[in-house]
Amino acid sequence: MSEKESAGAGPQGPPPIFRRKIATSARTRGIARPAVLRAFPDPYLSLYGDARAGPRLSRGEIHYALQQDTPSMSVLSGIFSSDMAIALGTANTLVYIRGKGIVLNEPSVVAYHVKDGKKQVLAVGEDAKLMLGRTPGTIEAIRPMRDGVIADFDSAEEMIKHFIRKVHKRTTFSKPKIIVCVPHGATPVEKRAIRQSVLSAGARRAGLIAEPIAAAIGAGMPITDPTGNMVVDIGGGTTEVAVLSLGDIVYARSVRVGGDRMDEAIISYLRRHQNLLIGESTAERIKTSIGTARMPDDGRGASMQIRGRDLLNGVPKETEINQAQVAEALAEPVQQICDAVMQALEATPPDLAADIVDRGVMLTGGGALLGDLDLSLREQTGLSISVANESLNCVALGTGKALEYEKQLRHVIDYDS
Repeated sequence: MSEKESAGAGPQGPPPIFRRKIATSARTRGIARPAVLRAFPDPYLSLYGDARAGPRLSRGEIHYALQQDTPSMSVLSGIFSSDMAIALGTANTLVYIRGKGIVLNEPSVVAYHVKDGKKQVLAVGEDAKLMLGRTPGTIEAIRPMRDGVIADFDSAEEMIKHFIRKVHKRTTFSKPKIIVCVPHGATPVEKRAIRQSVLSAGARRAGLIAEPIAAAIGAGMPITDPTGNMVVDIGGGTTEVAVLSLGDIVYARSVRVGGDRMDEAIISYLRRHQNLLIGESTAERIKTSIGTARMPDDGRGASMQIRGRDLLNGVPKETEINQAQVAEALAEPVQQICDAVMQALEATPPDLAADIVDRGVMLTGGGALLGDLDLSLREQTGLSISVANESLNCVALGTGKALEYEKQLRHVIDYDS
């Protein structure tokens, strides 16, 4: 085909008015030269096109540009869609947009208004979390995720839809591709439920990535090297312990212990020892304020005032709790995490175990911020334990990097199950 023919209108190339609009639209989005114009050069069109043409394209023009049979058309489609990575956690959901980073971090909570047996979404995220434990009979606030997987399919779908709409403020012409992280121990049924929820929420394609791999990438660990790396991701519902080498999992273990189990342990401890009933939000505040994995040196540590309901006479009551009591309450879930790490070390091949001795163990996730947890693990394993920078966001950052570098990491992203 001659150069003159390739520059003409019709199937060989876009007409000049299309070229001007495509170029100007690309310029407003910071793209020097859109793919469709590189594929069909036009000597009469400047690099940025005609500013008077305006940045907006009609549906027909977009369809025309995207349907051209050139290998670079996927680049142009990226202009009009915002592919994203979602860390769908038990406690919080984070959304990462390609090229923008983390744009949303909200609690995984949905509030419904129930009338005549029908549910209507009232609030999602931060607003819904404020309602937990404080709702009247007609309003129900629930967590759609439990132990890292979907417990309520409809609520999870509504929550994902809400978050996608919140970050997709502009009208788009193609649905986003979404990568979601899942616990390594999730069953095929649980994985299918997550994938189906994401597709129903408006994704054109849904990929899954194992949480330990995402956490290790987000923590900046060199997982593609032929050396052993151990990551312990302590989330709200699960703790993922994994040994990684050459970009994949050598050994992984998922235990259903995390931040939620720690909250339950604190609630149970106060019920047994002080006859005081507290809510989930109070237990979480205790954990984040004075939570510790080791008994304080002075046998007491810091203390704080808490309020709840006295189980003996049924009236509201205020009392004090100290770090020693919190350490006693959290002893069981902390020991379960330590046991999971020890079992992973026992199952690690000798050469990789030698690498882990040199490199140490990386802690990620919100649970890694529990006071003295790294010291407790160090005492039991004898290894160097470090907490990742931005440990709360590691999984979301890692899932986002998997989206950004999809070609290099395609072997760890599952689009088919």
